[in-house]
Amino acid sequence: MNTGIDNYHALRARHEAMRLRRRMLSPTGPEHLTGTDLTPSEPYDGRADQRCIRDHLEAVEPLEELITHLYRALFARHPSMRALFPASMAFQQAHLAAAFRYLIEHLDQPAAITATFARLGRDHRKLGLLPAQYTAFETALREALRAHADRYWTAELEQAWVRMLRAGVSAMVSAADEALHEPPFWSATVTDHQLRDSDLAVLRVRPHEEYRFRGGEHVALESPRLPHTWRRYYPVSVPGGEGEVEFHVRCTAPGGVSEALVHGTGRGDVVRIGPPEGNLASDGPEAGGLLLVAWDTGWAAMKALLRDLESSRGQPAGRRVRLFVGAEGLFGFYDADCLAGLERHRSWLTVVPVTGGRPGEDPRDRLVQAVTATGPVTADRALVAGPPAPVRAITAALVRAGLGHEQVLQDLPLGIG
Repeated sequence: MNTGIDNYHALRARHEAMRLRRRMLSPTGPEHLTGTDLTPSEPYDGRADQRCIRDHLEAVEPLEELITHLYRALFARHPSMRALFPASMAFQQAHLAAAFRYLIEHLDQPAAITATFARLGRDHRKLGLLPAQYTAFETALREALRAHADRYWTAELEQAWVRMLRAGVSAMVSAADEALHEPPFWSATVTDHQLRDSDLAVLRVRPHEEYRFRGGEHVALESPRLPHTWRRYYPVSVPGGEGEVEFHVRCTAPGGVSEALVHGTGRGDVVRIGPPEGNLASDGPEAGGLLLVAWDTGWAAMKALLRDLESSRGQPAGRRVRLFVGAEGLFGFYDADCLAGLERHRSWLTVVPVTGGRPGEDPRDRLVQAVTATGPVTADRALVAGPPAPVRAITAALVRAGLGHEQVLQDLPLGIG
């Protein structure tokens, strides 16, 4: 028996029970119960802290080394917290570095920080984090700053970093509290597992409880082979599948969740699914153009979006939808049967598969060229899905071709998951 883990789960259960009781007894309805002093008493204006942190950034660079110090201090003080994290911390450390960079870049935009870190707070419930543990994280950050900045450390610099951390954490804690009525994750049984290529699988899972999501949202999956390690994928509803959900997973490197799902998962296995979130949505003017662009498994997001378009509105009369799907080669169209039949009986839809190209040409460039080949792009909205590199390239090309930044939606990861 692991006494540390048992104590943690007992503490967590007690905390949740007390918080729920206080909510139920509150005469004014739901309140923000954080159980910590991390929530600022007034709106945070981070411009001065942004200048301070940027002016002294060299003192704490590289951030990856600062974060190594941080986790070392955290686990030394609180050994039981180590079990909340994956065995390999490399991915977690890289994503925390990305989160710090996001905060530094947006300290003068409090609304952006609140919106982004609120989503993270709702999502991080699946990790079982409690407000008191965020306080422990803050203490570890202070210790890491003093050790890493060394002679460049100042009280002013430390306080700027702490206030920046609290700006993100307060949004996370409040959002997690507001989502108390929702499960932090759902268990689901794998009902089908098909290898479509040596490194790509299409899985179908049946959640044990009702699981609702919208086309284009993404979710985190955890494999039982890698506890506390989560990666994001686009879910697709299965028509007539009694609530089944489909995931398209490509293994791009050994040792991660994708490899576990592609090569180490079979029928009858149980995975865990985090709450849905995301920026892609077909909402907008009923009429007008909608441009969908996907690379590789980003096709799953478009498949889900198209099903939502039909199921919620029937044939989207008056709206023209163009879908571009890119792949490394012909065999990259792993869902070719579905793709080939899309235009049949859908006069409003145009499908353009893109592959091939001249020797030495990046096929992702071919996708960008195909989308922008007819000159300035005209559409009310463009939705882009796939791995980060092609998504960035396609997004930049669409803006250069005439679309506004606000018209191009994608879900490039912030770096925490």
